[in-house]
Amino acid sequence: MSRIVVVVAFLIGFNSIAQSIDYNTKKGYVTKGYDVVAYFDNKATVGDEKYTAEYDNVKFKFSSQENLEKFKGNPKKYLPKYGGYCAYAVAVSSKKVSVNPETFEIRDGELLLFYNSGKTNTLALWNNESPEVLKIKADKNWEKIKN
Repeated sequence: MSRIVVVVAFLIGFNSIAQSIDYNTKKGYVTKGYDVVAYFDNKATVGDEKYTAEYDNVKFKFSSQENLEKFKGNPKKYLPKYGGYCAYAVAVSSKKVSVNPETFEIRDGELLLFYNSGKTNTLALWNNESPEVLKIKADKNWEKIKN
């Protein structure tokens, strides 16, 4: 009986420290250390290690104390959609693809990030196809792959 209690306690403890979704934490931070608040000012800005926060068991960097405080006041507002993975890849192939943190858009108040390397800019593909339809597909696909 005591073994069962230990196993249950371990599982409860493990679940309390696990992330709610899979975030793209390349370079140790969500959005590769870019400031998620700055995106909402239409800026892709590298964060500074002296302004960091943890939310949902992942780390974020900010470019200023002001942006750090904004994030702390309402973190869900600033979280990148699809865990910070490429919105286009999630939509068209249900894949978690890393992004270029300087390739982004704010759509319907949400931060979307995109892969952009060589001759492939998925933000351009996203905009040339139907962003509204792709967003619906991405939302549906994300529910299947978010963990």
